Amino acid sequence: MKKDIVIIGGGPAGLAAAVAAYDAGARDILIVERESEPGGVLKQCIHNGFGLTRFKENLTGPEYAHKFIDEVNKRGIEIATDTFVTDLTRDKKVTCMNTSGIFTLEAKSVILAMGCRERSKGALNIAGTRPAGLFSAGTAQKYVNIKGWLPGKRVVILGSGDIGLIMARRMTLEGAKVLCVCEIMPHSSGLKRNIVQCLDDFGIPLYLEHTIVEIEGRERVTGVTIAKVDAAKKPVPGTEKHFDCDTVLFSVGLIPENELTKRAGIALDRRTKGADVDTDRETEAEGIFACGNVLHVHDLVDFVSEEAETAGAAAARYVLQGRDEKSMIAAVPGDYVSYVLPQRINRNAGKPQKLYFRVNAALKNVTVNVECGDDVKKYRKIGVAPGEMESVTVKPETLANAGQVRISVEVNG
Repeated sequence: MKKDIVIIGGGPAGLAAAVAAYDAGARDILIVERESEPGGVLKQCIHNGFGLTRFKENLTGPEYAHKFIDEVNKRGIEIATDTFVTDLTRDKKVTCMNTSGIFTLEAKSVILAMGCRERSKGALNIAGTRPAGLFSAGTAQKYVNIKGWLPGKRVVILGSGDIGLIMARRMTLEGAKVLCVCEIMPHSSGLKRNIVQCLDDFGIPLYLEHTIVEIEGRERVTGVTIAKVDAAKKPVPGTEKHFDCDTVLFSVGLIPENELTKRAGIALDRRTKGADVDTDRETEAEGIFACGNVLHVHDLVDFVSEEAETAGAAAARYVLQGRDEKSMIAAVPGDYVSYVLPQRINRNAGKPQKLYFRVNAALKNVTVNVECGDDVKKYRKIGVAPGEMESVTVKPETLANAGQVRISVEVNG
């Protein structure tokens, strides 16, 4: 079966990319979604706080998702649900499987929008057996919000990612006692607003520079021991604290879902764990684009939608007009910056370029430096933190003679 554009993933990125591709002139578009309904993880995010940037509204996850589902349906864009993609090649052959069997789609362009997954307990070096009561925060969220099951009554949460913070509040509202959240880093990896609204407002303690050193229980979790860690992230003897609990939630990071990207032989960035992309979010495999959390983990879905629209419109141009003539320069991270995206900027784009970046430390009173050759722009900020994605916009005339763009952060004395 031949298609102009195949979008792998029907979450917020895939939906926004499909709408943008259609509005840019493409018509033969197929979204392939492995679940029974589109919307991705937003379906289980019943809390509000979505859409404040995008729609200037305070929406729940399902409400935000349905704004894009409605737009997809209005345009008659086809969605193949309950369909799992098993393989992808650089020449844009997409192998799928569903109840009808195994089939291959031959696409002119492919948009990768597979999202991300949670890092599991198996990735952590924690002593103890594997009793019942151990859940990723996202799994617990699905149990509570979709299935109506309460995973436990006395809860300890490891990791201060946004899902973990939100589940601290959610479990509390459902009658559980959240004893603490512990975070191995000296700063939270979640949004500041989630720390305030989900922990501070409910009196839930946050132990920074702490981790779980032992999980007790054989059939079911009966308790955990946490301890402070040193600069090498090793537990400090004598700092242990014990909690009697029946449940542990893990919110220890998200990993872009890039198995298909690897199968296609597409280069990944070691910093973002997603594909290396240019201004259009095109990977180094011609005609294959990536957007959303499969590219880099976002803190706000509003930014996912924005990025997906860039990829969708570019995929439509590629199908209808062929590949743009591009002149690339690198975007590189400097002091205190963990990554910059996109990694390659097209000087021929002829329009301002928005660059996203994350810092690797929580800092106050800083200056963000954006160096484009001899041109240096400086932006003062009250503070930056790893949990908050930052952005700057670079004008096209600034890029004309630059060899690269470098973003760095300096702490003001």
